[in-house]
Amino acid sequence: MVLEIIDQEINPYVDQWEAEGLFPAHRIFKILGSAGFLGVNRPVEYGGLGLDYSYSVAVAEELGNIRCGGIPMAIGVQTDMATPALSRFGSDELKTEFLLPTIMGDKVACLGVSEVGAGSDVSSILTKAVKKGDEYVINGGKMWTTNGTQADWMCLLANTSEGPPHRNKSLICLPMNLPGVHIARKIDKIGMRSSDTAEIFFDDVRVPCKNVIGQEGMGFTYQMLQFQEERLWAVANILTMMDNIIQETIDYTRQRKIFKMPVLYHQSVHFKLAELQTEVELLRSLLYNATALYIKGNDMTKLASMAKLKAGRLARELGDSCLQFWGGMGFTSDVLVSRFYRDSRLLSIGGGADEVMLGIICKYMDMLPKK
Repeated sequence: MVLEIIDQEINPYVDQWEAEGLFPAHRIFKILGSAGFLGVNRPVEYGGLGLDYSYSVAVAEELGNIRCGGIPMAIGVQTDMATPALSRFGSDELKTEFLLPTIMGDKVACLGVSEVGAGSDVSSILTKAVKKGDEYVINGGKMWTTNGTQADWMCLLANTSEGPPHRNKSLICLPMNLPGVHIARKIDKIGMRSSDTAEIFFDDVRVPCKNVIGQEGMGFTYQMLQFQEERLWAVANILTMMDNIIQETIDYTRQRKIFKMPVLYHQSVHFKLAELQTEVELLRSLLYNATALYIKGNDMTKLASMAKLKAGRLARELGDSCLQFWGGMGFTSDVLVSRFYRDSRLLSIGGGADEVMLGIICKYMDMLPKK
């Protein structure tokens, strides 16, 4: 069913949406939501299918057949980046108001974490939510917000007290139509072009205190948990893309000739493609291992960080190597490999940069320098 939706409702229009820098999120999400693919591992009582996380990984892999990175990323924000904390810790009232319509595809969600001066260093965000009566008054701004120009609500991380940076933050469900929410601009990017990315400012935005997800002050912890699903989802999604790039490169180099024989027949080409496919399979095994641990309730932070790190670096190597084998055609915008080359670069930056992943891995290996 996922492939049918992709073939009929998405891929025929990808080139147009890439050129326009926007895809119709409400229409596509409604189609996916009606088919049950926006809440695969979410509670049945809020529109989900109630399955374990391996099914979310399977859907993410299938979404890798979309012929760009921006649309799958936008879907991943909806399913595995803006909603895990709400699903796990949110009140019944919040789940009914925000989670249910998001799973059904009636609302588009975005995640408000990164700021101009705070990306991978989440603890340094400056956006404040000051309690006044039974409301929070929010001031600040968010940057690199996927789905930001189309979203109906934001899962916002903000400072709700003056305490230590890891214990003074809260996640808040923030409707995007409130007075004081300003979408400053849609950011022009080198890749992920069909996905809208916004810079957003908050000017005395008033939100009910009941919109806090879980406990006040636990936002940093909740967000770190959300990151784990985000990272596994990103790895699952790019695996299929990498498989497709390798296969299309094989097909192209088999029919393109240089020095009177197919490019593929040169040992440096077919050996490299064999190595890359081997690396993809190793990454897939790491993903499945981390997923199995997660389903059993174990801490898979180290493995998720390793998978995210490896996926970003492998995507860069694979995109560069395969583009080289396409020759001059690879340097055009007419083929998937060039789009992948641009889109996949984000994986080593978004959701925690490579260097942050290395720091987490070192922490779990107990070899970080002591302060």
